[in-house]
Amino acid sequence: AINEATAIREKEAEAYAKIKAEQGANAAAFEKAIKALERGMGSAFLQSRAAGVLRSLATRSHSEDRETLLAFLSGSEEYAPQSGQILGIMKQMHDEMAAEFNEATETEEAAIKVFEELMAAK
Repeated sequence: AINEATAIREKEAEAYAKIKAEQGANAAAFEKAIKALERGMGSAFLQSRAAGVLRSLATRSHSEDRETLLAFLSGSEEYAPQSGQILGIMKQMHDEMAAEFNEATETEEAAIKVFEELMAAK
């Protein structure tokens, strides 16, 4: 039972580490984008690696603002610059991502606690 619990715990820890790394990179990209837009440097940001990360995230997003964000990130001529709207979308997506990460962290901490209690009981 201890070996099985340890194996499960290791898989959970590995999954959390992957989420943490991905979320960290995604959060950093959003933070760079938000700062660039707040400074009026949106067009320079579009050429950055962080913009590519956001394009990838936006492509996978199910947000109702997905098309607006993708139009901005692609530098589309169809996109009429509305940096306030884009800034709001990015901040909302960043906040949602942070909430999801906090939930994953709480789940990981609870799993650690249960595992430690199980090990202490044996």
